Amino acid sequence: MSRIKRHIDIYFELAKVRITFFVAMTTSIGYLFYSKGLDWQLILPTIGVFLLASGSSAINHFQEKNTDALMLRTMSRPIPSGKITPDKALLFALLLVAAGSVALYFSSNLISLLLGWTALIWYNFIYTPMKKKNALAVIPGSLIGAIPPVIGWTAAGGSPADFEIIALALFFFIWQIPHFWLLLLIYSQDYERAGFPTLTKIFSNQQLSRITYVWIAALSTWCLLIPAVEFTASKITVIVLLLLGILLLWTTKGILSRYFEKSIFRKAFISINLYVVAVALSLSLDKLILQEL
Repeated sequence: MSRIKRHIDIYFELAKVRITFFVAMTTSIGYLFYSKGLDWQLILPTIGVFLLASGSSAINHFQEKNTDALMLRTMSRPIPSGKITPDKALLFALLLVAAGSVALYFSSNLISLLLGWTALIWYNFIYTPMKKKNALAVIPGSLIGAIPPVIGWTAAGGSPADFEIIALALFFFIWQIPHFWLLLLIYSQDYERAGFPTLTKIFSNQQLSRITYVWIAALSTWCLLIPAVEFTASKITVIVLLLLGILLLWTTKGILSRYFEKSIFRKAFISINLYVVAVALSLSLDKLILQEL
């Protein structure tokens, strides 16, 4: 049993399940925003995106096996640590992509599938090479996280050009930028060791912290604008979003201090991710419950 568990753990790590599970969740939120209710047709598109995202993540492991071996944070990943061969990891990735594509196409429509492929291509073949050349690659790279809720929306029957889903997608787009820069502030030496161009070579820690906090403020502000874009959010939801935004700004203000301890950045990193989950749940509950009251 322990051997089987080790193999499962290896494949789960290749698929970055904790991250791809959240990607699938944002897909289901996009679906809920259009359908305004739960139904069984939500399941397969969500699974399809989960498999596609997992396959894309496994491809990324294959692509970055050499740089992963240079970073303390990633050298124990399956490929650089020798737990699995690169060929087997790539085969696993391609099987996931194929399965995800089939599930997404037959459970939704061609637009949703094309959006899924766009996210994969953007992540693996545009963003991944770009981040090795440009320290600001994370900004165009953040488009990847904005696409899954749009897939859910289109799978339910909506248009990717609808203002409501664009507003939600922009929320996830904005979030990823301070999310990554907080990671950079925590692991800057690791990224430099692996040869990645980093903003810490351009800005001081104090400057980068301030820039990151501006993006955090932009995230909490944009969240409050979502209900204004063809949204019928209840007053309770608006108040909850306001309180969550204030809490986020309060719990992350430590990055503005003169003391640049990694624990401060880790706390802010956890806070911003919990905030996004709380907002996603609040908006989902608004669609499912509060609007019926």
